[in-house]
Amino acid sequence: MVNDVPARMFYAGQRWRVTDTPTRLRESIWAALETLHGLYGWRFQATNERGESFVFDVFRAENDWHVHRAYT
Repeated sequence: MVNDVPARMFYAGQRWRVTDTPTRLRESIWAALETLHGLYGWRFQATNERGESFVFDVFRAENDWHVHRAYT
């Protein structure tokens, strides 16, 4: 995080750099995860060192971040 906005992450054994402007996701977007109240997260495009890009939905749990979905 840089200034509370995602900038990079480590996921699936790879380093990813955020390559667009992240969108803040609020609790309503996570309806399928009903047990996690007060949940928030981000949607952003990230690119790995090989130049592959994906869109990620990530959410903040109690102690860390989780990738909920990755889109090609």
